[in-house]
Amino acid sequence: MGRRGSVATSRAGVLTDSPAWPHPGKARCLSLDMSHRICPAMRYLPLFMLLAITPALAQPKKPAQPSRGEPASSAAKKLGTYDDWTAATHQESGQTVCYAFVRAKNSVPAVPGRGQVVLTVTERPSMRDTVAISAGFPYRKDAAVTMQVDTTGLDFYTAQSSAFAKDGKAAVAAFRKGEEALIRSPSPREGQTIVDTFSLRGFNAAYAEINKACPTK
Repeated sequence: MGRRGSVATSRAGVLTDSPAWPHPGKARCLSLDMSHRICPAMRYLPLFMLLAITPALAQPKKPAQPSRGEPASSAAKKLGTYDDWTAATHQESGQTVCYAFVRAKNSVPAVPGRGQVVLTVTERPSMRDTVAISAGFPYRKDAAVTMQVDTTGLDFYTAQSSAFAKDGKAAVAAFRKGEEALIRSPSPREGQTIVDTFSLRGFNAAYAEINKACPTK
């Protein structure tokens, strides 16, 4: 069963009851002002994944008041943990954004210095079933990323350190029936392919929770 309630957060609203989300490098078109200079594709990421790209904000820290010039962001709220998946919400431009996420349970081969590898499904009032992967390293330009859920194959497009399902609804439908998802992507090392495995245990409950918190309008 899920565990509900508010949790400690960083100054930007990132959940801090779990390990930090380190990531080498910094996105060229990202700034701390979340309303400016964010790559178009990356606008569909939940706030905690956007902030994971910036190393200075990826380290655990005590909650603090936003400094002058930074936008105030409401604290993230953990809705519950459902087996391997976690559901949470945060406020973005005055609207509630709901997301469920899970970390990779296995990655082969290992990549030294790689950050957290996270699969996320996000629900916004104007954008439903956004399925994204935070890779933990920057993808090469035009990198091909694919997902396999049982017998269902899904294609992703990439933007910097993230990959997005071309058909989010099809991905969610596969998650609801599957047991695990395998992601194949090119390694930073030439000629290697990385396979990341994500558990789908608890996805249905986490997905139901975020849709209850962010219903379709």
